[in-house]
Amino acid sequence: MHIESSSHGASTRSSRSAKPLPLLTACALLWSAPGFSQSPLTIGQAVEQALVKYPSVRVSLEQVSSAAAGINLARTSYLPRADFLGQVNRATRNNVSGLLLPQAVISTISGPVLPDDRLTNVWGSAVGVLVSWEPFDFGLRKANVEAAEVARTRAERAVALTRLQVATAAADAFLTILAAEQSVWAAQAGVDRARAVYQVADALVKAKLRPGAEASRMRAEVALAETQLIQSQQSTKIAKAALAQFLDSPSSGLSLAVGPLLETPPAEPLPATGLQQHPAIQEQAAAVDEIKARERALERSYFPRFNLQGTTYARGTGSHADGTTGGSLSGLGPNIQNWAFGMSVTFPLFDLPSLRARKEIEVHRERAQLARRDQILRDLQAQAEKASASLEGARLVAANTPIQLEAARAAEQQATARYKAGLGNIVEVAEAQRLLTQSEIDNSLAQLNIWRAMLGVSLAEGDLAPFLLKAAR
Repeated sequence: MHIESSSHGASTRSSRSAKPLPLLTACALLWSAPGFSQSPLTIGQAVEQALVKYPSVRVSLEQVSSAAAGINLARTSYLPRADFLGQVNRATRNNVSGLLLPQAVISTISGPVLPDDRLTNVWGSAVGVLVSWEPFDFGLRKANVEAAEVARTRAERAVALTRLQVATAAADAFLTILAAEQSVWAAQAGVDRARAVYQVADALVKAKLRPGAEASRMRAEVALAETQLIQSQQSTKIAKAALAQFLDSPSSGLSLAVGPLLETPPAEPLPATGLQQHPAIQEQAAAVDEIKARERALERSYFPRFNLQGTTYARGTGSHADGTTGGSLSGLGPNIQNWAFGMSVTFPLFDLPSLRARKEIEVHRERAQLARRDQILRDLQAQAEKASASLEGARLVAANTPIQLEAARAAEQQATARYKAGLGNIVEVAEAQRLLTQSEIDNSLAQLNIWRAMLGVSLAEGDLAPFLLKAAR
């Protein structure tokens, strides 16, 4: 069965006897998700659909894929580098003797210096390949790969934290809908009682057995109860819209299966996993590890770089050493070949100050992340204590609200009977009805408040599986 905005106590009682569907997985303790129009939605199904459909989870998963691609990128540094070149040009052949500092504007010309300056131009061509490979790097490439792997680990743990937050928000929205619908039921009962007494008061006034002020007062009480009902119905629609946001589905067709959520859950404690295993702590620890990995990479950066290099190339030119030129197509094809093999060594001599500064930056970042981890741990400890206190208080309230409801119901019956017998006034009846309506709301929400407090405890522990297991019974 399910609870809708117009549901009453009969549907609530019948929903409690509905049998739960089988669990799909023991780890997630979630339910398979049918369409909204086919059957009511359980809290496990709501959580599972939110984890699949809510965009923030997909964003985190794509970040993991991006970090995994970063590992592959870092590993490509172990591969040799091969650069290919092909070129054809038509240019003058005047050359000068002298120094030219390294720059990227003036093209280089090889060959002897001609005795005169001419604008004769010839064809030139070149093809070649240069293969470079770094046989050893003092651990720099390995450190970069490890940094990329730690970045992926952090992204994976961020996914776990996002999933926890989305699952908690969806479960909380589910409980909020149930609470709003229970308030609608109680408010509707209050409207019915107020109307019944108003009809009695109006009849007595018309019979001139009671002053007209009593009918006016009771009419005001009816309007007040109707306003409370409208507000409860509005809260239900808002709560459904909040849950539909996670499910990517219209709220108008949303119906919920209550399961055991309107019953008092057993008092057995939820299993504790330890705050150090909380996804927020795990994600923050990965952030610290990521910075340490970057520090190790920086420590390996101030070393000589050795490159084995091999090249082969061919050039063609229409210019001759004696100043003459070839035919009209001379130089279009490369016909002079060369090859070379060797090793080059480079050393960033003056990079040490900048490397030290970059490492100092990473050290301060590491300290900041460590402080943030301590802050998260302290906040989680406080959150766990608050959740435990809320759960304890919710159970005490749930044990007391039946007494409150029974006394309020007896008081309302007595006040109504006294009024009908002419022994009481309308104010006593109005106050008794208000107290009864509020007691009905408090009693109907008492069990839900226990479940909400249990959800808070599971959130503080970082694992909703125990809560979902109890909600699926």
